[in-house]
Amino acid sequence: MSEPDIRDNRSKGLLEAYEDGQVTGHIAYFTLDAEPPALVAVHTIVEPEHEGKGIASSLVRELFRIAEREGVPVVTLCPYAARWVQKHPDEGPTPPSELVVAAEDQLKANPDLW
Repeated sequence: MSEPDIRDNRSKGLLEAYEDGQVTGHIAYFTLDAEPPALVAVHTIVEPEHEGKGIASSLVRELFRIAEREGVPVVTLCPYAARWVQKHPDEGPTPPSELVVAAEDQLKANPDLW
């Protein structure tokens, strides 16, 4: 199976997967206001007719690639992304616990981030 076309729509806080010009899934995320900053995955959604194609996994993998290119960690508040990290620890390093707390606090203070 080929990788979906994934586009970073950071201004909207979405990492989107496309197939034939249509969005098939996305990760809602935000950038943590902290030092160091981090990309915070909040929720992963795949359209029902596209489930089982590996789209969610491709989205999480790409979020980690983006973070690696930018030299920042990823915080996985999204349950799917957190499970993915447990299955792929070599691709998804665990961030320091203080970043996780900071991400949770920022999301609580700004629930409109997703």
